[in-house]
Amino acid sequence: MSEVLANLFPEEKSIPTSITLPGYMEQREYLIDGKMVTWHGDMSPVASPVCVRIGHKTEQKIIGSTPLLTSKEALEALDGAVGAYDQGHGVWPMMSVAERIHHVELFLSKMREKRQEVVNLLMWEIGKTLKDSEKEFDRTCDYIVDTINSLKQLDRNSSGFVNEQGIMAQIRRVPYGVALCMGPYNYPLNETFSTLFPALIMGNTVVFKPAKYGVLLIRPLLEAFQQSFPAGVINIIYGRGRETVGSMMETGKVDVFAFIGTNKGANELKKLHPKPHRLKAILGLDAKNPAIVLPDADIDNAVSECVLGSLSFNGQRCTALKILFVHKSIVDEFTTKLSAEIAKLKFGMPWEAGVSLTPLPEPGKTNYLTGLVDDAQQYGANIMNEHGGETINTFFYPAVLYPVNSKMKVYYEEQFGPVVPIVPFEHEEEAIDYVVNSNFGQQLSIFGKDSKTIARLIDLFSSQVGRINLNTQCQRGPDLFPFNGRKDSAEGTLSVADALRVFSIRTLVATKSTESNKKIIGDIIRNRESSFLCTDYIF
Repeated sequence: MSEVLANLFPEEKSIPTSITLPGYMEQREYLIDGKMVTWHGDMSPVASPVCVRIGHKTEQKIIGSTPLLTSKEALEALDGAVGAYDQGHGVWPMMSVAERIHHVELFLSKMREKRQEVVNLLMWEIGKTLKDSEKEFDRTCDYIVDTINSLKQLDRNSSGFVNEQGIMAQIRRVPYGVALCMGPYNYPLNETFSTLFPALIMGNTVVFKPAKYGVLLIRPLLEAFQQSFPAGVINIIYGRGRETVGSMMETGKVDVFAFIGTNKGANELKKLHPKPHRLKAILGLDAKNPAIVLPDADIDNAVSECVLGSLSFNGQRCTALKILFVHKSIVDEFTTKLSAEIAKLKFGMPWEAGVSLTPLPEPGKTNYLTGLVDDAQQYGANIMNEHGGETINTFFYPAVLYPVNSKMKVYYEEQFGPVVPIVPFEHEEEAIDYVVNSNFGQQLSIFGKDSKTIARLIDLFSSQVGRINLNTQCQRGPDLFPFNGRKDSAEGTLSVADALRVFSIRTLVATKSTESNKKIIGDIIRNRESSFLCTDYIF
């Protein structure tokens, strides 16, 4: 294995020309108030998880750099968004739904032209496989289309009047104000845009700060943002979060905070807002999703789903299965088969056909994972799969740990990487207690066949997590399904339809159903005197 790992990373000349980047990408541009501004200050280097072999040495490839903006530029971006919103009287929030949809569709057409550039950067910046990078791009485009269609339906449903107890009213959804959107590095396009575009299309103005890793991939889309939206509607900044984001939150001018990251980071940023009760938060946070494999489970299916759930994109997903509770009667067979399936996974560079395991983008991640493995071994766990935990530079080969117990860090900590802890259990209460006492409550998976047992667990867990998966891995999709969590795992619900609702608030105009009032309402609608009161039907 060590010899194979030694040759894991390629020589520069062997990298396919179809996925190579156009040289060192020094990005100095950022977007504020409709203007593309050039930064002349300090830059942050972008190191790829992909390393290259140069002679007998292996070096991590530096593929570019991005601006290290300061609080000054961040506040200028915020002022741009505040000005464009203009207390709800700006061009964008006052624009009709049909007109806002037109602007989003214009962006989408420009975005699709940049597919190959963005896909290549996803591979180079975060080590995502070619197949998954293409899937992320295409899924993001589909999400925007679904968002447009969902808004059309929402607007149709709001185009009429309600008459109740002698009061007639029209109820519509209107924007909150200025939104600050921040996405995660593991899905820097899809999960970021799944909050960014609902916020925009509902009439909010936005300051957008890309993820810590996966930053350069926004560069090909900067001009599309600039050309598709009115000035100040979308502002894109870079830099260290503590300086840029912190300074914006302290002003109290941020009305909506959309953040996908750690609950610790979210808590620290929310506390900076001087009026936290006025801050609408949509948060996707940590998770430690367990699988519970019951004694009557279809072991082959459970193994297959747990491999996918634990190791898709190297386990770097909030929805990944991060701890497996397996009944003692089948744990030996399960662990043996799981290890055998992991051995079949191809590892290598993101662009290689059929590859499943790739290098990790976070600096120091392999050392952290090695520390988790060492700690588990200290308290009695064994590495069950051949070569488990072997590393070279940014690559970590998956480690299956068994038996895992509550003394180990990996029992509690979200590893966010290719470490698979297996906990044997004899009584269901052991797994139940873990879920109930966990700080997290995003999802879980149950594997079994007995309907009575499964029904009892469903009833127990429905008050603990946001989604219960039967005989399948945890996952976010389909995007039409609600995506949320309990405890420290989330705030708010996201789906195509739910996202439109969380970035808007219902407002109504009401009056007594008298003839004179009906005439006033009728005149306003017929003469198109209001942008709010409207009976237009969007096809």
